[in-house]
Amino acid sequence: MRLVDEPAFVLHARRWRETSLLVEVLSAEHGRIGLVARGVQGPKKHALRAALQPLQSIRFDAVQKGELAQLTAAEAVDAAPLLTGEAALAGFYVNELCLRLAPRLAAQPELHAAYADMRERLRSGEALAWSLRCFERDLLEALGVGPDYSVEASGDAIDPAARYRIDPEHGPRRLDGANSGDWRSGATGLALLALAADTPPPAGDLASLRLPLRAVLLHHLGGRGLKSWDMLGDLGRLEAR
Repeated sequence: MRLVDEPAFVLHARRWRETSLLVEVLSAEHGRIGLVARGVQGPKKHALRAALQPLQSIRFDAVQKGELAQLTAAEAVDAAPLLTGEAALAGFYVNELCLRLAPRLAAQPELHAAYADMRERLRSGEALAWSLRCFERDLLEALGVGPDYSVEASGDAIDPAARYRIDPEHGPRRLDGANSGDWRSGATGLALLALAADTPPPAGDLASLRLPLRAVLLHHLGGRGLKSWDMLGDLGRLEAR
């Protein structure tokens, strides 16, 4: 299969052999693609190397051979966001999620659009906690496993004053207030309704979404967590931003 002028975002790049790179990109039409970029380490290849950095928007040509495609050309579409500190860690987290969950060579237009939106949120310095929760929601939806946050698994309407865990297969399940440990770690109904409506909730309610959504993601990750969760200190530092 030949890919010509394919739009994509770079998720990851690492050196391979002496002069080449192994690159993972997220495209709209073909999902996650592994590319072999040969001979990119020379002084005349600076522009190409710069185009193959994480978070970069590119258009590329390649020939698919087996699991990996051979890159023949690539150019940057715009300048990647210049991120530092927690925003840079958030970008690493978003890329790692896509690397782990996006399937290879399967069309992902919704995920590609969600990534583009998150990239601009990072560029503009929007509140990280809400931006990350929205991306997690949109990623799960794009992969076809996102629950309806506006109704309980039983079909009842979400109670804004109640707390819920999110069943990965069936959606929100109301927590019994008698079980105080589980209750405190659940998402507030107000936060779930805000997520469904794409409207930021108050800070305390927003913070309650982190652990329930992580549990859903962990389920779809096969129980194996992410390196970025450790790097971000359980994302706790981003809760109130």
